[in-house]
Amino acid sequence: MTPEELRALLSPEGLRLLDEVGTVAADADVVRIVSRLRAAGHSPALVAAVLTQARLRTRARTKFGDFAERMLFTPDGLEQATRLPVAAQHAGRFARAGLASVADLGCGIGADALAFAGLGMRVVAVERDEVTAAIAAYNLAPFPDARVVRGDALAEEPADVDALWFDPARRAGGRRQADPADWSPALDAVFARAAAKPAGVKLGPALDHALLPEGGEAQWVSVDREVVELVVWSGALAREGVGRAALLLGAGGSAELTASGPAPDADPGELGAFLLEPDGAVIRARLIGELARRVDGRMLDPTIAWVTADTEPATPFGQAFRVREELPVDERRLKAALRERGIGTLEIKKRGVDVDPAALRTRLALRGPDAATLVLTRIAGRRAAILADRV
Repeated sequence: MTPEELRALLSPEGLRLLDEVGTVAADADVVRIVSRLRAAGHSPALVAAVLTQARLRTRARTKFGDFAERMLFTPDGLEQATRLPVAAQHAGRFARAGLASVADLGCGIGADALAFAGLGMRVVAVERDEVTAAIAAYNLAPFPDARVVRGDALAEEPADVDALWFDPARRAGGRRQADPADWSPALDAVFARAAAKPAGVKLGPALDHALLPEGGEAQWVSVDREVVELVVWSGALAREGVGRAALLLGAGGSAELTASGPAPDADPGELGAFLLEPDGAVIRARLIGELARRVDGRMLDPTIAWVTADTEPATPFGQAFRVREELPVDERRLKAALRERGIGTLEIKKRGVDVDPAALRTRLALRGPDAATLVLTRIAGRRAAILADRV
């Protein structure tokens, strides 16, 4: 979006038109909508800006729910924006630490700043990009104690705030920047600031552990079994004795697994009556061994993120499967075994083996009324095919 398109969108005519159009689904008849708006006398540039924003609002509902209907977005800003329930978790930690003001340095469209302001904190949101800063100001307009400053995140850091929040821009021109030195701000500079003042630094969950600073808390967050972020906490925002954490959020509430650091793996052992697939946040946090010990389980293989146990592992930190039997790995014998058992619907999960589940499912030519899960993995280094049922 150009500054000119944004000015047109923020005009009284543009905002009225955006409210009139509402959200636009991906399969909507856009040609008909454009024709109607052009026939009403609206300029091509304004119509294009309104329709782009309407589509972004539709996409944003997955992150912001009904709040998306009064917000503005950019494509990159929406891609990187924190989901509202997760942003609420961030703000809650600041509030519990007794921090009354925060500088959101590199605020994007203002998702986290909204959560901070919603808890009554004084917020200074800094954004370098002109259009994105204007959109953040629009989104934060309902909060009198929140203001947006256009400028470099590190150069514009205010001195009169209690804490800092960073969400370095990891996209440029629609592409992800792989090198942390190319992020805005660069990761090393961010961690240097976080060492001097209480801070939260939001990062991608796949960040190399070698880049994590010593002495802070690294928390991986998953929402509905999807790992969405890593946050590195410092100062008063880092919990004493917690070096690694996996926070799970979902419709049933939240659960968290913590440890002082990466947990040693559990000892490997024989296949038991149950399998447990750890949540992705647990795997990213390297807390698989901690989870295995909590459920009296063991690893199937020292290099594979599967836990096995003799009794049902009742835990929110993974998906449990009841083992039926171990089947032959040979594809022809596996096909025959599945046909004998009348399995016509098969979920295939693989870890530690080179298999294309979709192609294998086709070759197995499944027939029958039963359904099951096939786990293709390794047990103590050997390939294994385990037939199981979700618990």
